[in-house]
Amino acid sequence: MERKQNHLPGSAIRSCPAWLVVAGTLLLVALLPMGAPNGAADLEVGQRVYVIGNPFGYDQTLTAGVISGLHRRINGVGSRPIGGVIQTDAPMNPGNSGGPLLDSAGRVIGMSAAILSPTGAYAGIGFAVPIDCINRIVPRIIRGEMTPKPDLGITTAPDHLVRRLGLEGVLVLTVTSDSAAEKAGLRGTQRDETGRIVLGDLITAVNGAPVRTTDDLLAAIDKHKVGDTVQLTILREGEKMEVEVRLEALS
Repeated sequence: MERKQNHLPGSAIRSCPAWLVVAGTLLLVALLPMGAPNGAADLEVGQRVYVIGNPFGYDQTLTAGVISGLHRRINGVGSRPIGGVIQTDAPMNPGNSGGPLLDSAGRVIGMSAAILSPTGAYAGIGFAVPIDCINRIVPRIIRGEMTPKPDLGITTAPDHLVRRLGLEGVLVLTVTSDSAAEKAGLRGTQRDETGRIVLGDLITAVNGAPVRTTDDLLAAIDKHKVGDTVQLTILREGEKMEVEVRLEALS
């Protein structure tokens, strides 16, 4: 990979050279000569946070707020959900994406990713990808391993609705036509000829490891490459089954 050196503006005291290695809808990462940031496992709702970015071209803009929610889910490329996302009310606007989310000690705990707004401007709801996720991705980028993400080709029911049904696992809502899931015979939720709702397959494990939420399922699938075969443990109308699925590229 050819690395073109850029100059990343810093404070009046110091600035850093950086190499832009990838740019995407929800991933803007520059490699900087600095220590590894801390993890985000101990974050709490109400915790003070700060956002640094370049909104509307105003570089080095600092805004402040609190963590409004944890383990949120937003849609990424191809409408694939990204789980474990941090929600904050710290003002974000176009130009903030890819900037750091900091805690009160100045440690990077996330990367600004998206805002929720009907107008595209700040409306009090912003999202950041946790630094733990970024830490998993960056080594792969450095090694040149950014290949297409593996995908099953399903949509899943919200976890809280699955719990309300008294179920434990990931409920398949729909199966995409000609997807890996359809080729493997997975079934989505549908209505029978009488109008009764027939629940789809309930995925309870991937390669023997239990999955209880959609985030668990996505994390398990992301450990593999396109073309890998995974074994899903499912419940179909109360019957336990093992299904092998050959993963395909996320479209």
